[in-house]
Amino acid sequence: MIKLHDKHFKPFLSQAQVQAAVKNVADKIAADYKDETPIFVGVLNGAFMFVADFLKEYQHPCEVSFVKLSSYSGLTSTGIVETLLDIPVNIKGKSVIILEDIIDTGRTLKELVHLFSNTHVKEFKIATLFHKPSVYNGEYKIDYIGMEIPDKFIVGYGLDYNELGRNLKEVYQLNQNTMINLVIFGKPGAGKGTQAEFLKSEYNLKHISTGDVFRYNIKNNTELGQLAKSYMDKGDLVPDEVTIKMLQDEVEKNPQAKGFIFDGFPRTTAQAEALDAFLDSKDMKINATIALEANDEVLINRLLERGKISGRPDDQDENKIRNRFEEYNLKTAPLITYYEGKNKFYSVNGIGEIAEITKRLKAVIETL
Repeated sequence: MIKLHDKHFKPFLSQAQVQAAVKNVADKIAADYKDETPIFVGVLNGAFMFVADFLKEYQHPCEVSFVKLSSYSGLTSTGIVETLLDIPVNIKGKSVIILEDIIDTGRTLKELVHLFSNTHVKEFKIATLFHKPSVYNGEYKIDYIGMEIPDKFIVGYGLDYNELGRNLKEVYQLNQNTMINLVIFGKPGAGKGTQAEFLKSEYNLKHISTGDVFRYNIKNNTELGQLAKSYMDKGDLVPDEVTIKMLQDEVEKNPQAKGFIFDGFPRTTAQAEALDAFLDSKDMKINATIALEANDEVLINRLLERGKISGRPDDQDENKIRNRFEEYNLKTAPLITYYEGKNKFYSVNGIGEIAEITKRLKAVIETL
């Protein structure tokens, strides 16, 4: 695993696999052009390594030049292709073969075809080391392909992520699992809110408290807030799909988050399954469910002390506190079984200094 800027990348293709793909392209082109002198035009910046290794494999007369185009920023194509270095001169009547590092959507290829459209070359062919057929628009024929690959963002061997990674001999793909999504459990007084604040700051996570989300939507009279209130006013439970839609909105409002802490949801196995289905649709998943465990008597004393300051009536009556604990146990037990079955349940001692508890939580997260 390597890290470039803020992203992690995992091994995808070895140096030997890359070189085999280079040789594959060179051999195919040599079979067609060994009896003439073609002009190979490399597309900068990404193709510089490919062109160098390709020429070592191509053992016949040839000429070499370069063009430079740009359409990428970060992880995505901007959709706007700029010409930064124009086509070579004196190519009229000659066979020109473009050497691309990778062809995915085909936007850059379209610009290349346009550049060479009025140059009166004898022949114009396209060769690429890597090709993503699942996203290519198919507008133009690709004559020589070294290797077809899935639609993954890759770096190395000339390819970059914000200019880093070009000098790697191997090819790496973006590790999508670097996002950390947590479900945090804990009885009242266990310190979920306090620890969530530390974790979201440490790992750039977004803390989504179901209670806060409901209050926001109802207070701001959103469409979902109105819908939820219509059920609540009748004394009915708000359907899971409404809650999930609220959570979905929160996730989509925070595209830069490195993950999410779900607090207060799920409360049932059905909700856990619904959350998994929603995250799967976003190519995400729950990485861990963490329960802050604490002795009931310690928590009761903690809540009673809190009640003296907060004035919350449910923190001032020991019987009510014990009833809340019992309700938590009944609801949480099936969820623990659910997440244990997926090897995603972790129990953390929630007694001690705040910094000590945070350290225990971080130890769990660092193993994910």
